[in-house]
Amino acid sequence: MNREFTQTFFLAAGEVNAEGELSMALLTSKIIDIATAHANSLGIGNPSMASMHCGWVLSRVAIEMMDYPKVNDTYRLTTWVNAWNKHYSERMIMISAADGRALGYARTIWMVLDTETHESRGLSHLPLTPEMVSDRVCPIAPQGKHSLILPEDYEGDLPRNAMRATAPAVPHRFGYADLDYYRHVNTVRYVQLLLNQFSLEEFDRTRIKRFELWFMREGKYGADLSLLRADNDDSMTTSFSLSDADLPIFFARIYRQTR
Repeated sequence: MNREFTQTFFLAAGEVNAEGELSMALLTSKIIDIATAHANSLGIGNPSMASMHCGWVLSRVAIEMMDYPKVNDTYRLTTWVNAWNKHYSERMIMISAADGRALGYARTIWMVLDTETHESRGLSHLPLTPEMVSDRVCPIAPQGKHSLILPEDYEGDLPRNAMRATAPAVPHRFGYADLDYYRHVNTVRYVQLLLNQFSLEEFDRTRIKRFELWFMREGKYGADLSLLRADNDDSMTTSFSLSDADLPIFFARIYRQTR
């Protein structure tokens, strides 16, 4: 039994962002891929649960990067299970350079989705054992609490733990190409939506230090959505919320730093 699972990747020119680095969208995709591959190798992956009409889905992710792989670099992802309870599994990922130097880490929370009811199935049906858990430490902080974002024209005092949007709401509608096997919006499409809220000039000047995403509900095909953005005073920390008929689908927070 492999408590830790490693995959090696080559970053081709067609995969990098405009600054020649591993993009946050591709990194998120690789994180999902390696988590899936490790779960499959442990016998607790989606193929093992297909007959039960359920499968793993990402519930929360926090990614913190010290540096990024560049075009034509080889890099590695190593993943391990940190803990689980009857509702969720906590999995960590280390992103490293070819020489083993740590470039960043990710904390992820996973739930099992009933693909017929689209509700949480829980983990009690899985053959989880203590031997699957690694004692390797993930050095980045857990996600902070998310804050409610209200429209910029909201009048009156803000509720506790709420903030006012600093830009008009952005309407959005996901289409066919945004869906995955579960027929809901793929996580990577959410990441791309958030990245597209920043200009090329902003990313030429800054890069993402930390990225946090919490899912509250599934995003569905064709739904009319509203994305709210709230920047802090220096615009280096940005919070987002995406809602469908005022019901939140996700909250996100992006911390940037000067290049």
